[in-house]
Amino acid sequence: MKVEIQDVLFWMDAIRNSEDRYRTLESFWKGQVNSKVWLVEQLTKVYKAYYSKSNIVIYGGWNGVLSNLLFNSNISIRHITSVDIDPACEETACTVNKRQEIEGRFTAVTADMCDYSSPANIIINTSCEHITQEQYEQWLSNQPDDAIFVIQSNNYFDLDEHIRCATNADDFMRMSKIKPQWRGEFETPKYTRYMIIGKKKNV
Repeated sequence: MKVEIQDVLFWMDAIRNSEDRYRTLESFWKGQVNSKVWLVEQLTKVYKAYYSKSNIVIYGGWNGVLSNLLFNSNISIRHITSVDIDPACEETACTVNKRQEIEGRFTAVTADMCDYSSPANIIINTSCEHITQEQYEQWLSNQPDDAIFVIQSNNYFDLDEHIRCATNADDFMRMSKIKPQWRGEFETPKYTRYMIIGKKKNV
């Protein structure tokens, strides 16, 4: 994957202009970026034939780094919406994806994922550990039945905000309510990240 130099410059602008630079820098830590690159690579392999100007929504989109990596991939994308409950993320995500925002292909939204729905055909949630099982199932029920889902969690129980970690890949599979067409694990120095790509069960 190659990232356009103009996008990298906008990344630097996002960090420099952030009110909390350290928190913004966390988005670019090695483990964070590598797990997002892993997502993009696996999604490209599994749904290579599916990409015909996809509309994508990312829940827990944070500072927009995953959106930008998707834009720099081989996936044909019409539009990405990045949703995060933290209002500070909206401006930063728009700066990280400034080139695509100018083109009308990127939007950042401040919202609770449990109250938000989108007609997107690819739905990504990399923050499953941040919500309860009840909230997750509410979120899932609000999403289109025919969408492709990409969901991630981890076994990093040490953070207070991680309220729904998975003990292993099978545990995450049980909680996900997704019929997998691909599933895998990604090891980092501190934790294991789990990912499932598939569709809603019983649809």
